[in-house]
Amino acid sequence: MQNIRLGSTGLEVSPICIGCMGFGDPATGHPTWAIGEEKARLLIKHALDAGINFFDTANLYSKGTSEQFVGKALKDMAKRENIVISTKLGAPMRPGPNSFGLSRKAIMTEIDHSLKRLGTDYIDLYQIHRADPFTPWEETLEALHDLVKMGKVRYLGASTMRTWQFAKALHLQKMNGWSRFISMQHNYNLIAREEENEMFPLCEDNGIQTLIYSPLARGRLARPWGEASVRSEAEPAAAKLYEATALADEKIVGAIGEVAKERGVSQAVISLAWIYRNPVVAAPIVGALQSSHIDDAVQALSIKLTDEEAGRLEAEYTPRVDPAVINSDPKGIAKTAASVGLQIPMPLIQK
Repeated sequence: MQNIRLGSTGLEVSPICIGCMGFGDPATGHPTWAIGEEKARLLIKHALDAGINFFDTANLYSKGTSEQFVGKALKDMAKRENIVISTKLGAPMRPGPNSFGLSRKAIMTEIDHSLKRLGTDYIDLYQIHRADPFTPWEETLEALHDLVKMGKVRYLGASTMRTWQFAKALHLQKMNGWSRFISMQHNYNLIAREEENEMFPLCEDNGIQTLIYSPLARGRLARPWGEASVRSEAEPAAAKLYEATALADEKIVGAIGEVAKERGVSQAVISLAWIYRNPVVAAPIVGALQSSHIDDAVQALSIKLTDEEAGRLEAEYTPRVDPAVINSDPKGIAKTAASVGLQIPMPLIQK
């Protein structure tokens, strides 16, 4: 597999990133569909054997056990200097004060927790999971810069926020000479294309590439319309995210199926191949729960869609509100906290 440079940096990553949200202890309750350590190790080895060196997790996933499983497996199977480990912070982690967000105190606490769980001295790409509306950007960005200077972090990344928020952060980093974000991780796929309007142009103008989570829309683009999966059955509320555009989305999934049949490949391969048409995209984050998910991602690298095929896939798209961005607002953060059994004080939410 031919590695690429991430954004305008010299960091070499595979054009496929393995999303490790599903690698964790399912007994933690978040997510309930996590596959456990033994199966996770098999998939990590399968990815390494395929030439993939890029793995993305977060402190939130399975209450830290994702980081534990991923760190242990990579330590056993690969040379640390060849592997790129990315993780995220900012989500609620425990009851009590200073348990979430991007304050200097929270950042300095969570970096050490993640390093310990991952069993490594440094993190290659440290990403903020959401913008923090309760902490000044200056406090957050200087603390992240200090982590780079301390040697605990090699590069900084951001995830899931409004374009104006990201533009403000980049401006403050440049103005103060702080280490800059080199990547933006966000939701993008054939039925979620709103980032094409503003975020993609901003990233291109700043030499930043994007990492795409949910490139298959939680699996909706990888199977016939209406067909269930283990994850969809475990997250029935997620279906409501697509209700407003269901008619258009069904036609898009139908078009994916048609092109996939003509090409003799799976729907996942076609959906991922479409992602690669955008030069701002560095890598889709593939949430692999079985080896075929990794194989589909590898096969997608060799598929070059024609303009006619892409036009068929894009024809029925209907603009929509991206729920992932809404979740970066104060009430959305409170909702995320509640989903893992934590409560954020209402005075903060009303701020």
